[in-house]
Amino acid sequence: MVKQYETVFIMTPVLSDEQMKETVKKYHDFLESKGAEIIFSNNWGMKKLAYPIKKKTTGFYYLIEFKAEGSVIAELETAYKRDERLLRFLTVSLDKYAVAYNEKKRVAKKEQNVEK
Repeated sequence: MVKQYETVFIMTPVLSDEQMKETVKKYHDFLESKGAEIIFSNNWGMKKLAYPIKKKTTGFYYLIEFKAEGSVIAELETAYKRDERLLRFLTVSLDKYAVAYNEKKRVAKKEQNVEK
């Protein structure tokens, strides 16, 4: 059954801009190769971590919202665990309220950008 998911991963801050884009592309390509439909993705940029992870106090955050079969999640998280460029990741299944909220938030942001 196809469900909607949201995944956020934190990349190590020592990556160059090119390495960061390469990492993001790797996971976009991975999801698309497994038949997932990417709905939205957003680079949150570098943020301070709440606590040190692997002696790092900052990291690059990236969000991907997608539709996929449940079996894809296990493969995605295995790929995350094997990637030394990632500090942490979290993938959640979105219910209908979260999907509606995310859509409403994106529409509001587009309208706000149009007004500027």
